[in-house]
Amino acid sequence: MSEVSTTNLKQAERGAIVSIVAYIVVSLAKVVIGHLFLSAALVADGLNNVTDVISSVLVLVGLRISQKPVDANHPYGHWKFEQVASLATSFIMFFIGIEVLRSSVTNILEGSMPTPSWITAITAALAGVVMSCVYIYNNRLATRLHSLGLKAAAKDNLSDALTSFATAIAIFAASLGLGWLDAVMAIVVGLIILKTAFDIFKESTFALTDGFDQKELEDYRPLIMAHEEVKEIGEIKARRYGSNVYMDLTVLMDPNLTVLKSHAVTEEIETELRNAFSIPFIDIHVEPFLEEKTP
Repeated sequence: MSEVSTTNLKQAERGAIVSIVAYIVVSLAKVVIGHLFLSAALVADGLNNVTDVISSVLVLVGLRISQKPVDANHPYGHWKFEQVASLATSFIMFFIGIEVLRSSVTNILEGSMPTPSWITAITAALAGVVMSCVYIYNNRLATRLHSLGLKAAAKDNLSDALTSFATAIAIFAASLGLGWLDAVMAIVVGLIILKTAFDIFKESTFALTDGFDQKELEDYRPLIMAHEEVKEIGEIKARRYGSNVYMDLTVLMDPNLTVLKSHAVTEEIETELRNAFSIPFIDIHVEPFLEEKTP
């Protein structure tokens, strides 16, 4: 495991821990204040955040397992456990979204329109501010570290911030005699949660099946072809292992170059790709470039 990769994972762990602490504080505040001031919506939102504690713990566990060294059964390391954690997070969010939709529709059909205290609305709004700050922190960290697990956690943070704000609006409306808006806003939030869950599911399964953005591969070509010894790129492909990129590259060079010179060029390419795109694992194969002779 490279030193850079280990450092990135430890920084990503910090983001997961921030999420866990924030969710514990927010969920406790919502459940307690919701019970004290008779807001079923705030209690439900607090219980929703309890499940977020579980999903954040899964992300943290995935990041921890990813740092395990290679062994006989995992010669490429345990990096993909981070993506497995992201996949598990999407399943939890699917469950939450469906449950929010179910309970909201049930409330509409039963005509259950409680009138909670405005204190519960303020609690929900403050929780939304807290989760928005956590989202901004984790999203920036995930983008910088290219961490899919932390990115999934950040999307979950955003969904919960929106849920909290929607709950606050619904409670304020309910206090003004518009109780029906509570269920309508909950349905909107449920759909947002399901959309976020689908995005996380799509991204994690894409990475787990060795999918890779072809546009990103095209960004590597100019740097490789900048070496005059490289006449053509025979093959270029990559895959992700957690936040790391593994690249397989075949370059065609002048067949008259010595093995030592060809090797030196590949070393230069590896160093440049690592510095420019943070690609820690690169396997370069050299083949002779044979020009077709015109008869």
